[in-house]
Amino acid sequence: MSLVSASPRTLADVVPGGLVRNVALVVGGTLFVALSALVQIPLPFTPVPLSLQTFAVLLAGAALGSRRGAASMALYLLAGMVGVPWFAGHQSGWAFASFGYVVGFVAAAWLAGRLAEAGADRKVLKSAGLLVLGNVVIYAFGVTGLAASTGMGITTALAKGVAPFLVGDLIKVVVAAALLPAAWKLVGTRRG
Repeated sequence: MSLVSASPRTLADVVPGGLVRNVALVVGGTLFVALSALVQIPLPFTPVPLSLQTFAVLLAGAALGSRRGAASMALYLLAGMVGVPWFAGHQSGWAFASFGYVVGFVAAAWLAGRLAEAGADRKVLKSAGLLVLGNVVIYAFGVTGLAASTGMGITTALAKGVAPFLVGDLIKVVVAAALLPAAWKLVGTRRG
């Protein structure tokens, strides 16, 4: 009898196992996002750095599913709040301009995972939609946090916290939207 479901809901469901697997996947997703934070470029015109975190958060959420994805980002958030310096720019705590984005990672990973569980990660266009919606969630939390932490008005927060990142996020969406269905194709080939 196989521990792998005949019809996995997410890419992580392809991996056999139970509780130990789930814990390993959650920790792995957390570490993936932490490593992605190392790739960051400070921009002189905004307090929010350019990083690969949104790419990693949305891929992890889609691959892990809603519960494991949210748990993974909650672990990332909580560990950073208690002092692990793994947010972009080696920051920790909660008193920095991009903290709202990190809070948004939890909700975005849950949403990406939920949409993936419904099959939205198996075709390129649906994957792109899943990723765009996840980015919108991250931006909603991020811009709100940016405005609150810096005293900027919402228009300025949008100009400094969204506009500079749109082209990069478009590139990340295109790459991730290709990776998710390709991973499913690879899984199908190996299982068949």
